[in-house]
Amino acid sequence: MDYTIWNVAPIVLLPFFAFVINAFIVKRFTSLAVLISCGSILGSFFFAAKIFFDFINKFSENYYIHKTFTWFDLSYANMPFKMDMGIYIDNMTATMLFMVTGVAFLIHVFSTYYMKEDKRYGRFFVYLSLFTSAMLALVLSENLISVFIFWELMGFCSYSLIGFYYEKEGAGNASMKAFMTTRVGDVFFLFGIIAIWSVVGSVSFVDIYAAIAAGKFSGLLALGLPLATLAAICVFLGTVGKSAQFPLQVWLPDAMFGPTPCSALIHAATMVAAGVYLSLRCYPLMEVGEITYAISIIGGITAFGAATIALVQTDIKAVLAYSTISQLGYMVLGVGVGSYNAAFMHLITHAVFKACLFLSAGSVIHSLHDHHTHAHVQEMPRMGGLRHKMPYTFLAMLCCTFAIAGIPFFSGFVSKDRILGDALLMATHSKWYWIPTILGFAGAFLTAFYMFRMMFLTFFGEPRDKDLYDHTKKEKISWNRNIPLLILSVFTLGLFYAGSLTGQGFAKVAGERYEWFQTLITKPVVSEFSSRTKQAFSFSSTPSGLNFEKSQYDSSHGLSEKEAHHVHTVHHIGALVSIVIAFSGVFLAAMMYLWRKWNPGFWVNTFSGWYRALQNKYYMDDLYIKVLIQKGLLKLNNVLAFIDMGIYDRYIVDGTAFMNRVFFTVAKTTDDVIVDGSVDLTGKSVKAFNVILRTIQSGKIQVYFIMIILVLTGYIWKLSL
Repeated sequence: MDYTIWNVAPIVLLPFFAFVINAFIVKRFTSLAVLISCGSILGSFFFAAKIFFDFINKFSENYYIHKTFTWFDLSYANMPFKMDMGIYIDNMTATMLFMVTGVAFLIHVFSTYYMKEDKRYGRFFVYLSLFTSAMLALVLSENLISVFIFWELMGFCSYSLIGFYYEKEGAGNASMKAFMTTRVGDVFFLFGIIAIWSVVGSVSFVDIYAAIAAGKFSGLLALGLPLATLAAICVFLGTVGKSAQFPLQVWLPDAMFGPTPCSALIHAATMVAAGVYLSLRCYPLMEVGEITYAISIIGGITAFGAATIALVQTDIKAVLAYSTISQLGYMVLGVGVGSYNAAFMHLITHAVFKACLFLSAGSVIHSLHDHHTHAHVQEMPRMGGLRHKMPYTFLAMLCCTFAIAGIPFFSGFVSKDRILGDALLMATHSKWYWIPTILGFAGAFLTAFYMFRMMFLTFFGEPRDKDLYDHTKKEKISWNRNIPLLILSVFTLGLFYAGSLTGQGFAKVAGERYEWFQTLITKPVVSEFSSRTKQAFSFSSTPSGLNFEKSQYDSSHGLSEKEAHHVHTVHHIGALVSIVIAFSGVFLAAMMYLWRKWNPGFWVNTFSGWYRALQNKYYMDDLYIKVLIQKGLLKLNNVLAFIDMGIYDRYIVDGTAFMNRVFFTVAKTTDDVIVDGSVDLTGKSVKAFNVILRTIQSGKIQVYFIMIILVLTGYIWKLSL
């Protein structure tokens, strides 16, 4: 297949040029700017779709496109210092590009409905184009430096969109909180890049894999740790910050101050998934650094902890925000238990159904106006019975809720069940993995419960605020409101990702298991990367030495018959447990919020202490703000300020200035009195002697005769003595 810069670059450049153009014309030609923004991402989608279908239909899992150019070359003599930039496309990149562009386009379309009446309607699309371009560039990046550049650009867009309604104090605080919290992870990520560069001499993914295969990290220590471990920890901390993992998850719920389409694209579907994408790209480093168990613990804690907080939320966007954190925890759990394929599958499936959930929530919020305050209503206790008013939104949101809750036949069951199955498999080999496994299954139960709690409170039962319900207009089919939701809801079906409706082969599609996802998305085998070559952008992409025949699905995954049977048995057990757990959560939610048989207040009163802890988000904000910042960092800041102003400035800076003034005074006095005085005295002496000489040497002969007479008189007088 012939791939050149003209096949790939438009994916990034179209939305970037849309950003540049719209930045100049958005105020005067708002509608045109919106059209350019939507058209650009649609163009990116077509280019990405071409690559995606080429990869899944024509190539093997080994096919790749790797093109670079020299960014700068500061090499001197035998000291190389060269940095290349470029693109690296494999099956994972192709799938990610297709998902990002597809979801982003539908969110752009929905935004034309949701943001139409906003006074900063055009500016929103300017930021959206820049973010989309940065995200696509990150996905295409072939090295960690370019990942970090676009990673930071996405952080800027996130900061700008969270604080989009900057007239609200909470929005400004939330944007600053998000920016500063994610910076913690970003600093460690940068340290990790430096550590890798110090060993490999490059930060290209291909070079890192080849270095791991060659054993270059073996025996190297830093700060008392193996260098591979230190680098892996630093890179993973970048994921912890960007993907809102424990303990840096506190910024994501507050990010819901941004417009709902922004929440759908940046804080649910794409940007927060970038951290997981980074961990998957650096998975061989995580393995050689031996931190996978720690990663699984972080993922398990995040998945369970965020799910428990979601239980008590009443704001519909807050429920989805904590749901996002929890699902990101499952992806990280998948990375930790070696479920590479399923972790990436959950990244893709979650992006689809969570984007749809946020857009559906936006449709609900946009329809509910408190006619007294003229504000949008987000509180679920004021809703109820909305399925009669918004049937299309209800249908889309129900499909997505089935998916995220892990109901069979839907995508979330396929991807999440495989992660939990691999976690259970790891637990059968090591008892320590029972901790993240139990946390994962418990989080799955809570997910089904709180998501159907949200559905029952929002769409079922009688309207709890009759006045609000009566003022809600009945939903009509609309190209920019309902159609994006319905399209996304279609792709919540599991058959698009697995060769069976359940993902376990119980109900095969068209009589055969077409497992394109498991066939093509595989862990990097580092030994294969030593022979991989880069190409310049000007050349067509035909990497040599690879078998480009289409790959075939291997149900045993290269294992022996006994091992494969054990794996399948454990996964089937995990699937059955997941199904029981999911329906148990749905049943419990129905008993409490649909049929009203059980009183939720009983559990609130029984576990009042835990309920208060959940309402206060386990006091994590208090820990950071009141303890770490106010009692720790602020006091440290005061000490440092005293050292800076009270000691350094007062005694060193001001003391140096005083001594300089003293030296200046002494030098000035010495110069004025001694040096200048000596010079002036010499000048006066010369001047006086000149007067004498000028008097004597007057040029008059009479004076010369007088001088001769005086001299002769003197001689005579001397001789007469």
